[in-house]
Amino acid sequence: MTIPEIDTPETGITPGGTSGAFRDVLSKDHARRGKPPLHFVDMTPAQRIEKAAELGLPKFRVKQLANHYFGHFDVNAAEFTDFPAAKRDEAAAAFFPQLITEVTRQVADESTTIKTLWKKLFDGSLIESVLMRYPTRATLCISSQVGCGMGCPFCATGKLGLTRNMSTGEIVEQVRVAAKMMRDGEVAGGEGRLSNIVFMGMGEPMGNYNSVLSAVRQISAMPPEGFGISARNITVSTVGVVPGIKKLTAEGIPVRLAVSLHAPSDELRDELVPMNKRFNTTQVLDAAHDYWLASKRRVSIEYALMRGINDQAEHAQLLAKRLNHYGDDWAHVNPIPLNPIEGSKWTASKPEDEKQFLEILHRASITATLRDTRGQDIDGACGQLAAKER
Repeated sequence: MTIPEIDTPETGITPGGTSGAFRDVLSKDHARRGKPPLHFVDMTPAQRIEKAAELGLPKFRVKQLANHYFGHFDVNAAEFTDFPAAKRDEAAAAFFPQLITEVTRQVADESTTIKTLWKKLFDGSLIESVLMRYPTRATLCISSQVGCGMGCPFCATGKLGLTRNMSTGEIVEQVRVAAKMMRDGEVAGGEGRLSNIVFMGMGEPMGNYNSVLSAVRQISAMPPEGFGISARNITVSTVGVVPGIKKLTAEGIPVRLAVSLHAPSDELRDELVPMNKRFNTTQVLDAAHDYWLASKRRVSIEYALMRGINDQAEHAQLLAKRLNHYGDDWAHVNPIPLNPIEGSKWTASKPEDEKQFLEILHRASITATLRDTRGQDIDGACGQLAAKER
């Protein structure tokens, strides 16, 4: 299997360092396919004012648009009563082009889990998001790329391959729609508030670093600059793109870092996570531990349990040894029962093996919680719905 190149000059870091060119997973062929329409959240403040001037609008109108978008989750300019009626349609077209449209919605867990398949109007590509309501929070899992180029064999999204990076607008629109759904009581449990965002949907967030960071900043900023969802309630995941972890560390934003480890040794992880051949487990864990040292935010170690592959006692023991090597209570392990892909050899662990795995970690003083699995009665695994639609 060929590991995708990682080359994006604008991110300014190189594999193994924090300066130079960090090569993005998106290939040059994909980059030449063009970009989706520029959305309000893709623009800098200066660009917004310039665009408003082109429409003959003073700059205070930009703040009104920001209040509607971030404060009220609203893009229907026809109903902006505080906006000049003659300019509403023009403003909507210029600032709020429709980037995604719902194709399919699946509901599970007594209507507290909603998985949506979105079509990008720009090129017809498909992405997914999942809104999950819990007793004390509402979490949205969002996508950052169309497909994924990491090639993990047990992952439905990995089987789709990478089509392209998503724009900041396409990422943030997933959040706006979900926040509106919660506010309007469209999720079981009545009216509520979207409180948590996880970049664990389709794609490798570090492969689309600039757009992801722009989205994080706008999701976490207070209205009218953003949605006001605390950065501490935002999780950015990675399979272990070390330069991206280092760059995120330098940002100083208190998001939670999640590392999809899935194996405690290089031999096994080379098979499960091809990116390990570029950045091995030692490099990944070192970078993750450095993130904890800088942020004092415990790193989440994501570990999909697969029957007979990585879920035995020796795997748990080695994982505990690797994490305890650093001598800090710096990581929280999330063993995840695998949501199997139809027809795949990769399947979920036996309950007794899950229990044993967790007990071994606890005895080694590793903080670990078996992840609650949502959407088992629908196409719950990331990428399944998009693959079926294809």
